[in-house]
Amino acid sequence: MPLSSAHARFQIVSTAEPQIDGRRKRADDNRRRIALAMLELVRAGETKPSAEQVAEAAGVGRRTVFRLFDDMEGVYREMHAEMTSRLAPIFAAPFVGATWRERVDELIERRARMFEEMLPIKTAADAHRFASPFLQGEHKKLTKLQRDTMLAALPQSVASPAERVGALELTLSFEAWRRLRYEQKLPIKQAIATLRLMVQALLPSDAFLTALGMLQSNSGGWTWIRTISRRDAPFWRPAHLAARSG
Repeated sequence: MPLSSAHARFQIVSTAEPQIDGRRKRADDNRRRIALAMLELVRAGETKPSAEQVAEAAGVGRRTVFRLFDDMEGVYREMHAEMTSRLAPIFAAPFVGATWRERVDELIERRARMFEEMLPIKTAADAHRFASPFLQGEHKKLTKLQRDTMLAALPQSVASPAERVGALELTLSFEAWRRLRYEQKLPIKQAIATLRLMVQALLPSDAFLTALGMLQSNSGGWTWIRTISRRDAPFWRPAHLAARSG
């Protein structure tokens, strides 16, 4: 092959690659602009914004919106990445409370801030979740993250039995916050106060935990079984006493 032909071929290849990269970069930029526009529209109350609304807010053409809407999983990823970048510092921040009760109260305040930020976006995403494998996967991750951060705030003596943990997990869930804010229409401060009341009802008293610790450390080999009291559940009694009362 003559040198001039080889040089011309190299020029064609080398100039084509930047063009492809440029098109890909423009598509990525447009997808991000559309995702950000959708986030802002959803925050403003448009749970299902139209293509015209998105195009105007994003500063792109309707054709671009329709073309990128064919890849909604990509749009969802961009929306999720933006939301995660805003919420990650709150999730990652260590607890500063000196006692576990202070940490639980801190957890309630933190959840309220995060959930309020997420409220319109997660509600809109949930409307599409069952048609999106990506959103389904992220929902599972969020559910696990909520449980793990809750357990991190609780001492071992409180993080049982499973019924208590399940009740606390539900009480401190995004779904509970959404119900308080949307269905019950509570103001933010009242919604936080309601969460505190429910959590306090589920947590054992300090007196009970002290008594439980004394019983466990001085059990003398007795078998302790779980029963239910009027104020604190569960509490423990010797097996032979429980058998008599039954």
